[in-house]
Amino acid sequence: QVRLAESGGGLVQPGGSLRLSCAASGTIFSMYAMGWYRQAPGKQRELVAAITRGGSTNYADSVKGRFTISRDNAKNTVYLQMNSLKAEDTAVYYCNGALRDHRGVEYVHWGQGTQVTVSS
Repeated sequence: QVRLAESGGGLVQPGGSLRLSCAASGTIFSMYAMGWYRQAPGKQRELVAAITRGGSTNYADSVKGRFTISRDNAKNTVYLQMNSLKAEDTAVYYCNGALRDHRGVEYVHWGQGTQVTVSS
């Protein structure tokens, strides 16, 4: 079945960088729109960045200019490059994949999440 596995999280100092990876298996990766969400303690899960099958991207205002989402279809992997990290970026980051098939039915898959902690 479809599986999404995040990696790359960890502890980083403010101003530092991390690159998250999400590897997909059991699906036709290139057909899915992919996204990164995050959830901080006591807050709702929010969309951080998304990328369509065609490579169009969208970012939350809070991360524009600092984060970059990309995908490598040959490796079935989506990335989130995070630069100039701030304490408020601390959260569990989740990979998401979405596909609407020819019948109009949407399939959504989630990874287990990876912790990103930005602290001195």
